[in-house]
Amino acid sequence: MTELTYVERAARVKLMIFDVDGVLTDGSLHYGADGEALKTFNVQDGLGIKLIQEAGIDTAIISARKSPQVIKRAADLGIGHLHQGGHDKLTPFNALLEKTGLTAEQVGFIGDDVVDLPILKRVGFAVAVPNGRKEVLERAHHVTVAQGGRGAVREVCELLMHAQGSYERVMAQFLV
Repeated sequence: MTELTYVERAARVKLMIFDVDGVLTDGSLHYGADGEALKTFNVQDGLGIKLIQEAGIDTAIISARKSPQVIKRAADLGIGHLHQGGHDKLTPFNALLEKTGLTAEQVGFIGDDVVDLPILKRVGFAVAVPNGRKEVLERAHHVTVAQGGRGAVREVCELLMHAQGSYERVMAQFLV
């Protein structure tokens, strides 16, 4: 049996899961005067998530850190599956598979650090950002050109739509 290309893998994705720190953000934490950690999200990444949802791809976030900003961002983007807290990301991943009825081969995940490896090694479409750890880059099916928090998520979203033949249909609303 021949190995699937990353585009063939992307074509099978029904659920895309995103890590937060280092993927949806650049991984920086800024602390306000009250000690609250602030995160910066990329607007184009957010639109990419909305576009793949329009294309019929479900979305989720699994993050090791807990943050009220992530709850707000997930709500703003209509991300229905959210798990935060704990370095064990495999347990919420398995629960998500059970909840959705999908197989691991139908799921994509984009991560950047070693806590992401248990999921990255299981999914059908494993993506890393170029600023990710060496161990993650070595195990990814695809590495984005854009950095985490700087358009990597949008890049993956457009790749998914192209691979699944939905890009032109979804983008037509903007290109008329």
